[in-house]
Amino acid sequence: MTSAISPLDLGYSFCPNDTFIFYALHAGRVASPLPVREVLEDVQTLNEWARVGRLPVTKISYRAYFDVMEQYVALRAGGALGRGVGPLVVAREELGDLNGRLVASPGAQTTAELLLRLAYPDVRLTHLRYDEVMPAVARGEVDAGLIIHESRFTYAEHGLVKLLDLGAWWEGETGLPLPLGAILVRRDLPLDIQRGLNAAVRASLEYAYKHPAEPMDYIRQHALEMSDDVMRAHIDLYVNAFSLDVGGEGERAVRELHRRAVGMGAVPPSDLPLFVERA
Repeated sequence: MTSAISPLDLGYSFCPNDTFIFYALHAGRVASPLPVREVLEDVQTLNEWARVGRLPVTKISYRAYFDVMEQYVALRAGGALGRGVGPLVVAREELGDLNGRLVASPGAQTTAELLLRLAYPDVRLTHLRYDEVMPAVARGEVDAGLIIHESRFTYAEHGLVKLLDLGAWWEGETGLPLPLGAILVRRDLPLDIQRGLNAAVRASLEYAYKHPAEPMDYIRQHALEMSDDVMRAHIDLYVNAFSLDVGGEGERAVRELHRRAVGMGAVPPSDLPLFVERA
């Protein structure tokens, strides 16, 4: 008598782009080399868990990935890269130079904070959960806030103005798309399993594209009272061709972000492959 195969814990965020991508895999609509079990958390928590190797498969900020490359390798599918997708710096009024200003950040390991530090090396930072950043700015507890996810669609409702689009800053500096988040698998998993999981994530996204209405109840369930219009705008912005496959341009962008993070002393250098080997 054979025993059942234990599922792999798959960590991803409550955000519509993640629940859209992973719906079909979670719901068993596509094949996977091993069964998976959803573990939904905010990205900063997933970043912290990756430092201790808690999950075998997990969403993570690219900045946080650079700290755990010994344990994990990125899938080519499922990630968030693109143009016009960057985090924003918002405030109650125009501030000019942000060096020396106190800015609320959603996490020390977020790509957003790395970008802000690259643009303004002398900025002062305090950390709040991503959905607490805008209220803190509106209350005047900080000079400005670094916002991610759906907040880029709603900051005006808090009476805030945009100071800086860090995605536009990155694109102007490098000419490359901005790497935001990746899906990681443990390097100690067999290569055929790594490749199979990559294919499963891609198939899950392809299923969502073919059946766009089917995942909506699942997305709404986790969308923190987000309107349908905001959910769709979120998906349209963060899910794109790079989510199907990071591609050569996406790989160059990730290597450049890693190079700059190493250059500022934020992460150690590494010669490990950034992505799962192609079949």
